[in-house]
Amino acid sequence: MTPEQTGRRIQEALDRLADDGAQDTGEQLVRELMAFYADGLARLVRAVPPAGLSALLDDPAVAGLLVLHDLHPEDAATRIARALAALPEPVELLGFEPGSGTVRLRRTRSGCGCSEQDVEAALACHAPEVTAVVLERAPQLLQIGTRPAAPAEAR
Repeated sequence: MTPEQTGRRIQEALDRLADDGAQDTGEQLVRELMAFYADGLARLVRAVPPAGLSALLDDPAVAGLLVLHDLHPEDAATRIARALAALPEPVELLGFEPGSGTVRLRRTRSGCGCSEQDVEAALACHAPEVTAVVLERAPQLLQIGTRPAAPAEAR
């Protein structure tokens, strides 16, 4: 199960609790569990050697948990680059605006490539501060060649 699916299931459970009037109790339960998991994860992060932790950061579930609990050792730009490197088709990072959460990217090839949904999914766990993706197309190459000869009557 992905972190996004887990988040949706938790939200659905909380929504059901709201219908029964027990929302405050459900939210308190989630807060207590989150604090418990954050403490345990912090201990694990401190105990794992840097090389071992670096290898784990490519896993979307691990990265998502570390970001969720503010334990991820990499800054947003590094996490964005890590997420983009995992895409099947390369894209170029043009910039990230933390204030708006917008990341600007350019396809590096002029084919079908990755869709915005593919990019958003890759960024969801690694860089949840990205709230908008602007994906520019790669520039089309100008084909330069010899011009066909003009018909005799046009000369």
